[in-house]
Amino acid sequence: MTARTKTLGELRSQRWFGATDLRSFGHRSRMLQMGYERADFSDKPVVGIINTWSDINPCHQHFRERVEHVKRGVWQAGGFPIELPALSLSENFVKPTTMLYRNLLAMEVEELLRQHPVDGAVLMGGCDKTTPGTVMGAISMNLPMVFLPAGPMMRGHSGGTILGSGSDVWKYWAEKEAGTITTQEWNDMEAGIARSAGTCMTMGTASTMTSITEAMGLCLPGSASIPAADADHPRMASACGRRIVAMIWEDLKPSDILDRRSIDNALVVHNALAGSTNAMIHLVAMAGRAGLPVKLTEFDDFAQRVPVIANLRPSGQWLMEDFHIAGGIRALMARLSPLLHLEARSVTGGTIGDGLAGVRVYNDDVIRPLDQPIVSTGGTAILYGNLAPDGCVIKPPAADPRFLQHTGPALVFDDYDAMSAAVNDLTLDVTPDHVMILRNAGPIGGPGMPEWGMLPIPKVLLRQGVRDMVRISDARMSGTSYGACILHVSPESAAGGPLGAVRTGDLITVDVPGRRIHLHLDDAEIAERVKTFRPPDRTYPRGYNRLFAQHVRQAHEGCDFDFLEGAGGIPEPEIH
Repeated sequence: MTARTKTLGELRSQRWFGATDLRSFGHRSRMLQMGYERADFSDKPVVGIINTWSDINPCHQHFRERVEHVKRGVWQAGGFPIELPALSLSENFVKPTTMLYRNLLAMEVEELLRQHPVDGAVLMGGCDKTTPGTVMGAISMNLPMVFLPAGPMMRGHSGGTILGSGSDVWKYWAEKEAGTITTQEWNDMEAGIARSAGTCMTMGTASTMTSITEAMGLCLPGSASIPAADADHPRMASACGRRIVAMIWEDLKPSDILDRRSIDNALVVHNALAGSTNAMIHLVAMAGRAGLPVKLTEFDDFAQRVPVIANLRPSGQWLMEDFHIAGGIRALMARLSPLLHLEARSVTGGTIGDGLAGVRVYNDDVIRPLDQPIVSTGGTAILYGNLAPDGCVIKPPAADPRFLQHTGPALVFDDYDAMSAAVNDLTLDVTPDHVMILRNAGPIGGPGMPEWGMLPIPKVLLRQGVRDMVRISDARMSGTSYGACILHVSPESAAGGPLGAVRTGDLITVDVPGRRIHLHLDDAEIAERVKTFRPPDRTYPRGYNRLFAQHVRQAHEGCDFDFLEGAGGIPEPEIH
């Protein structure tokens, strides 16, 4: 029996349905118009289900069906479900990047919940930006909410080889360009690498963000690692529907759950997973909406004391289906118990520790013991220096170790097209020691900070057997990517950052152990060059792009809009 702290009259939806005035007559009559009985919606909590399904989002292909499972749970618990479609943000198809629209989704979710007669929400997401986007909006609205992860897809395979989305695409594309596999083998991989609904089955941005969200206490225990095609997934969806009704009566809101302990837990889990570098943008933005500032240096601080124990691609060997069979996110967090705030609150109404009771790890190679990690420290590294005064990011376990301390000449590109043409030129003057630079690819310059940061290795080097080299940009890269890629250089070149000062031939030093990145020029020369650098024009005449360019913050600040940061919402809508 739910311990109620709210009465029926205190439900937000009663402002729409519970009065006896003319406007409430209209609300109730329109519900009847849609074929509902009075008993369906009268005197019940109303649950808004934010559904990010679309016909062109394979990660959420199952959401059209899964929303019915959520509704079933809501009905079972005595609530009234209403589905509210929101931006789908398909990572595969949205151009130039879904990151451009993450904040738009956050705004949409906040306003959908504010403008409709809902008392709480189930957020359906998973494809990379849909997790932070929906969570950011719901935190700002601060109604009871639970996040429902889409779940990873099944393992891919071709020719007897297990394939992981993203990671193996980059790997075998390099082999194709080097001429070591045939076009037919490549086509077979294309047909076998994605075999079901769900997000990438590597530890890319999707699973990183759903895992972080669970670590923050905003998911039902274990839900972040259930594969989309597993029968546990619809059962979990119904459980989300039942639980949100109880949360509404308990008045358990994000502001009651999220505190500094929640953020610390997210940082621990992120580093133990060797999670996507994109988390450094999204967690900063999510925490910022709760009034809990996170500095970029904190990712590095936690990386120094949290071992990488998830043996998952791209930093390890296994895939998310194997992770789930080994015990999943609960088993990982149980292993991390000495490092977690187990007393932190959860959407369950209890603590994070409550959700780990009795959990076992079933495969010690997939989820390593703390004393047998993939690497003992350093799942993430934040570098500072005259090339990145506000920081930049690298994932050391995913890079060739010899490039973690490296000095080489720059090879600079001002746009992706120029870079793409050059890397396909077999006469390109480049060596493995060169440091490839791509600029004008940040939040403003991209626009939206596209996933261009895993710059392709020049074809002339691929044919020499080279498979990694240092690459630096103010862009992001896919969480499924790998290599000695230094990302999120802040401030970006389009905002006057020193990346705009680099010229081909300039020496650059990368020192990951020393957390340093250095352009071998004096400050005066850098300043003079920045003055003469001309980024692309981003003064859009109208629309969302104009809003984005005027208000987006830099990478180390989470790329939220300046007018959306911080805790606290706006007043409830008037009803007349």
